[in-house]
Amino acid sequence: MKKHGILNSYISKILSDLGHTDYIVVADVGLPVPEGVPKIDLALKLGVPSFQDVVDVIAADMVIEKVTLAEEIKQENEQAWQYMTRTFSGEQSAVIEFCSHEQFKKLTRHAKAVIRTGEAKPFANCILQAGVCF
Repeated sequence: MKKHGILNSYISKILSDLGHTDYIVVADVGLPVPEGVPKIDLALKLGVPSFQDVVDVIAADMVIEKVTLAEEIKQENEQAWQYMTRTFSGEQSAVIEFCSHEQFKKLTRHAKAVIRTGEAKPFANCILQAGVCF
């Protein structure tokens, strides 16, 4: 049994298999998952686990060089936008890019996995692109 890091075996495997520029999606409970993209469903009930809880755990275990958010997050979910800005501008620095929500959904088609949280607030979704540790 692992002592540290992510205990969920599916998430641990996905992160271990990521190469440079591969990406995963952390999604709210409502984001559609494209056919053929593996879904790791963590949702237990509305709000559990939260978007922030899941991103925190993944960011502690993954080298992230770029984060993509839907432009709509700025107006529709300022709390999540501020959280992402704080999280990825400090020690875990990464480029943050924005696109329309429709474009965001198209990008999810190429994700290695979509990790579904229980978050029930609008636009609480992000694409986390893998970097390298050297």
